[in-house]
Amino acid sequence: MADDYPNRPIRVIVPFPAGEASDTIVRLVGDHLGRRLGQPIVVENKPGAGGNLGTEQGARAAADGYTITIATAALPISKLVYRKLAYDPVKDFEPVTLMTVTPLVLVTRPDLPATNVKDLVELARKSPGKLTFASSGLGTSHQLSSELLKALADVDILHVPYRGSAPAHLDLMAGRVDMMFDNIVPVTPHIQTGKLKALAVTTKERAPALASVATMAESGYASFEAVAWFGVLVPDGTPAPIVDKLSREINAVLQMPEVNAKLVSMGANVVGTSPADFRSFMAGEINKWVPVVQRAKIVIE
Repeated sequence: MADDYPNRPIRVIVPFPAGEASDTIVRLVGDHLGRRLGQPIVVENKPGAGGNLGTEQGARAAADGYTITIATAALPISKLVYRKLAYDPVKDFEPVTLMTVTPLVLVTRPDLPATNVKDLVELARKSPGKLTFASSGLGTSHQLSSELLKALADVDILHVPYRGSAPAHLDLMAGRVDMMFDNIVPVTPHIQTGKLKALAVTTKERAPALASVATMAESGYASFEAVAWFGVLVPDGTPAPIVDKLSREINAVLQMPEVNAKLVSMGANVVGTSPADFRSFMAGEINKWVPVVQRAKIVIE
């Protein structure tokens, strides 16, 4: 079965808008994957509902290996925050591989009078509910990272959800919102040009792409850790030989020197896992966010 696969183009559903980190990474990897498999990789952006509209389409696709869905940190969170989902984020998919893990970065509008996390927390304490944090949507890792900071620092900051990161960036740079946790990939160019100000990264170690930016742990929040990640899923029931072939080929692309170097330059940590290891990773992500969701009482109808 895997020997004959693929014999026609493969569709990749990206459940977020074009230009976001998931889209950028997928197009880079997909270009090389198509050459290796001998078939075009057709990327389709299907944004909406925090990634759930496109993900549902992926879950309902034929289990034949010709529809791939990109999973992000929003997927396990959706299982926790949505009262009703038209699909099951765990049961309706077969994991293929975890491609990359990247830090989130706490960024602010450039003129906010805070140069570090301590300053930001002090501003929030002086004016409860006045500062605003943007996110790429309800129930995303961007929102939950901000909720985690609110819980650890015991501050009140108003959430302003957007339909994706790109429009949030525009309002953040224009000063219409104050702060945001976002993936390192799309915000690094704005940080480098001074359009956004970086206060901290969310991984335990500093990010090589932003080596001068402190971690949240260095900023006084030792237990704070959150990452953005991007993986590949196929519908439940996809034959194991096809799942394994996709995993091998995608992981081989990730290790190609030109692809690896490009991803690292974007701030991504290249992973590449077995299907079983990716399944275990997603289970851990669900467990990690349970207390944050419960404390913040996040429920989405």
